[in-house]
Amino acid sequence: MKKWLLGLALAAACIAPAAADDYPSRPITLVVPLSVGGSTDVIGRLMAEGMRKALNQTVVVENTSGAGGTIGVNRVVRAAPDGYTMLIGQWGTNVATGAIYDLKFDLLKDLEPVGLIATQPFLIVSRKSIPANNLKELIAWIKANPDKATQGNSGIGSPSHVSGILFQKAINSPIQMIPYRGAGESTQAIVSGQIDVLLNTPAVSMAQFKAKQVKVFAVTAPKRLATAPDIPTTDEAGLPGFYFTFWHALWVPKDTPKDVVARLNGALRGALADPEIKNRLTALAQDIFPPEEQAPEALAKFQNAEIQKWWPVIKEAGITAH
Repeated sequence: MKKWLLGLALAAACIAPAAADDYPSRPITLVVPLSVGGSTDVIGRLMAEGMRKALNQTVVVENTSGAGGTIGVNRVVRAAPDGYTMLIGQWGTNVATGAIYDLKFDLLKDLEPVGLIATQPFLIVSRKSIPANNLKELIAWIKANPDKATQGNSGIGSPSHVSGILFQKAINSPIQMIPYRGAGESTQAIVSGQIDVLLNTPAVSMAQFKAKQVKVFAVTAPKRLATAPDIPTTDEAGLPGFYFTFWHALWVPKDTPKDVVARLNGALRGALADPEIKNRLTALAQDIFPPEEQAPEALAKFQNAEIQKWWPVIKEAGITAH
């Protein structure tokens, strides 16, 4: 009987998830639930690079986009809870979609938080040929062209979609909304002049602004960006109180062993403390969360608070997936 129990215990040990001291023994997949070229993709690749150094293991970036990021999130929800599949998500994929889509998973219960990365505001951007030189003139042009003005976004339920709807409500003027498959496509559309207006991240739009391929009228935050101090805030530009910021974080499937989560959290902290990664994130106008807010428990609390705050706003605004 004792031999049988010993054999059973050894067999269980063989199939149990690897302990943190053995982890990771093979490459880790970081799922980006959005398309190549957007801020989530850019930040995800930076984090993969930084965490590779901390874990001494390859971190492979996999873009699994579609349906506002829900396809990629579901891919991680259904993955084995062994620490070899991570998700980089953000406000849109891990907060807003719950109020917009009929999800087959629970954003809070079916994922294990690893840690918060950084937050950023949006920029109010237009095509370079639009006849406006400041935000007040842009708003006046939109109101004078209600049947002509177009506004892009990076997909239904994305931050650029939700903030775009809130922008229309703030200026009290509808704009024809055109969704794209990710920030890469919507950015190309504004650069090529296919659309008139886009709320986009500094991580994506600053390069086009510096190259004079687009116009930028304001940053959706109460403070100017340190990396672009010439861009006024919405308060200064004539749309007081219109603020919108969103954040990125990492998750793994629920039931991932706590010691593995702790190892990944340590790698996240290591990446964010790495001078090269830190400087590159700062150059993208990312405000890195302080160390005390990088713990898994802090992400869980923060995400829940964001859901409580934003779901009523999104539903009241009538934003749906259809």
